[in-house]
Parts: sequence; C-alpha cells; structure tokens
Amino acid sequence: MKTIQNAFRITVLTLLFMGTVNAWAQPGGRLRERIQEKKEQVKSQKVAFITQELRLTPDEAAKFWPIYNAFEDKQAEIRRQKLKAFMDRKDDDQLDKMTEKEAQTVLAQMENNEEELFKLRKKLIADLRGVLPALKIIKLRRAEEDFNRKLVEQLKERRRN
Repeated sequence: MKTIQNAFRITVLTLLFMGTVNAWAQPGGRLRERIQEKKEQVKSQKVAFITQELRLTPDEAAKFWPIYNAFEDKQAEIRRQKLKAFMDRKDDDQLDKMTEKEAQTVLAQMENNEEELFKLRKKLIADLRGVLPALKIIKLRRAEEDFNRKLVEQLKERRRN
C-alpha cells in the first residue's frame, strides 16, 4: 500500500512540477496545453519503458495496453478524488480547526480511496492473467516503480541544471 502511495506522490509531483515550471518559463501562458503535452510525453515514455521491460510481444501488447490504460484512467480518477479531498484541507489552520466528526469523515474517505485502489490493482491482475504470463505481471509492478524512479531522477537533474 505504501508503494502505491509513494508511486502516486512521485508521479503527481513530477507531472505537476514539470508541467508548471515549463509553462511558466515559456511566454504565451498556455498552461493547460503545456501540462497536457507533458502528460502525453510522460505517458509515451512509460509505454515504451514498460513494453521494453516486460518484453511484450506485439500480440501481448495489443491485449495488454487497453486493459492497462483503463486501469490507469480509473486509478487517476480515484487519485484525483483523493488529492482534491487533501487539497481542500491542506493547510495546518484548516486541519487544526477540523472537528473530530470532520476528521472521521476525511479518514473514512482516505480509507475508501485506498480500498478502491487496492481493488483496482487486484482487478488489473485478474484481467491480465489471461493476457500475460504470471512472471510478466509481477515484472509490471517493478517496471512501474523503476519508471517512477526514473522520472524523479530526471526532475532532480533538471533542478541541478
């Protein structure tokens, strides 16, 4: 569960940072367009990375990517909900003023989101069992983590330069 949370945080922070910094640095201001372009670049890099790491055959890739893309879309939707709930209460003053009942509600939301993400991951694995050998499904998790680490390293490198 912590791995999922860490991967999510890293991915969201990286995407937001890369998109925002790049948009501010360029004249014209088309922030949403630039963020979308960055997301698409990251997505295409991820597709290439995972395809290579799993050594997907053309037949496997044709079956794998629709399942995985649906998983990622649903995962992003759940995470957006989670992020929105957090962002609505992010500063310490708001947290300190929260009643116990409100805190219980937020905590229940957090638990529900984590449970949804867990069920979604289980569904992905079940859906992939008919498409990929078990070893490639296991390697998928490692490839996702490796890709996220690679993104973080790229971000660090850009900061240094």
